[in-house]
Amino acid sequence: MKKIVLLGSTGSIGTNTLDVVSRFPGKFKIDALSVDSNIDLLLRQIKQFRPKAVAVRDIKKAAILKKTASSIIKGLKIYEGDEGVEELAGRRDADIVVVAISGTAALSPILRAMGSKKRIALANKEALVSAGKIITDFAKKKKIEIIPVDSEHSAIFQCLDGKGSRSYLSKIYLTGSGGPLRNVSKKDFNKLSTKDVLNHPKWKMGKKITVDSATLMNKGLEVIEAHWLFDVEVDKIEVLIHPEAIIHSMVEFSDGAILAQLANPDMRLPILYALSFPERYKTIFPKVAFSEIRKFSFYSPDTGKFPCLSLAYRVIRDGGSSPCVLNASNEEAVKAFLSGRIKFTKIPVIIEKVLSKHKNIKNPTLTDILDKERWAKEEAKVLCCHS
Repeated sequence: MKKIVLLGSTGSIGTNTLDVVSRFPGKFKIDALSVDSNIDLLLRQIKQFRPKAVAVRDIKKAAILKKTASSIIKGLKIYEGDEGVEELAGRRDADIVVVAISGTAALSPILRAMGSKKRIALANKEALVSAGKIITDFAKKKKIEIIPVDSEHSAIFQCLDGKGSRSYLSKIYLTGSGGPLRNVSKKDFNKLSTKDVLNHPKWKMGKKITVDSATLMNKGLEVIEAHWLFDVEVDKIEVLIHPEAIIHSMVEFSDGAILAQLANPDMRLPILYALSFPERYKTIFPKVAFSEIRKFSFYSPDTGKFPCLSLAYRVIRDGGSSPCVLNASNEEAVKAFLSGRIKFTKIPVIIEKVLSKHKNIKNPTLTDILDKERWAKEEAKVLCCHS
């Protein structure tokens, strides 16, 4: 029985993780849950999964929870604030910490979990993008497993059989569906509504990640993730648009052989693999029906139409604090778009302007990264107000 701490239990990855856990009562047990502020859903999760501890980042909501949750589970520990989330990440009883918190708020919990020698099931992009060297160096030092939950990185991890085949790795093909704007002409981008951009053809995700999929920034962030997760040079990572979204990524080896991981687009599969690794558990999830697939198509992304992808390649080559600034300015620009303050086409413009003002720190500390993040967000906010 593997005991799981789930950080970010009310988001898309969090609820899918709980769905997986509920299907394997003899394999997994929820030890602790954390949320940002959604205590209504957390209460329902507490009733179903009976954790020993929970944490709520929003201190006011934590106080409300304390008044109601004590009657549900006797002895339930309730923590609050960022410190509370970190407390859960370092719980001694846990075997696996699933990191489904968005943003760099996940940085400290990840490091705390690794310091407590926990396996990390990583579903957070921003922490690895912003502080990839710090996280991977610490993981090597502590001999910690980081199992990716993103479907693309899980696919690569599976093709590499964990770590066994990495010495023969020649190239990574990172696939993507092309997002909701794959068939929309660039000249029509100025006419796009928020609803148009959030209408993803394959995946049901949160708003921010769906906008990133529309700009292809999501693929750019995944390139940076792959660089750190698999210790491979960025020039050996190629993005391919694969509209059918059945092949989740491929790896090419030094002898020219290519392995691909195929599955229906269902986030529960990579989540389950991260929890069960190195085992595979039998599921009743829908399987690929090859007789119904007429073709697999691939083509290179149009970086003229989607410049965010080129920006991501640029910052990983620059290194240092540049990826952090890319990520932070993108977060702020996407927030401005979703609130109707800027047009969709302004997102890459704002990111590039912030990057042009940035003074790169080649070997940033964690403090440097958090400082750069705050600076980049403030710069992006000003630019959004004047766009």
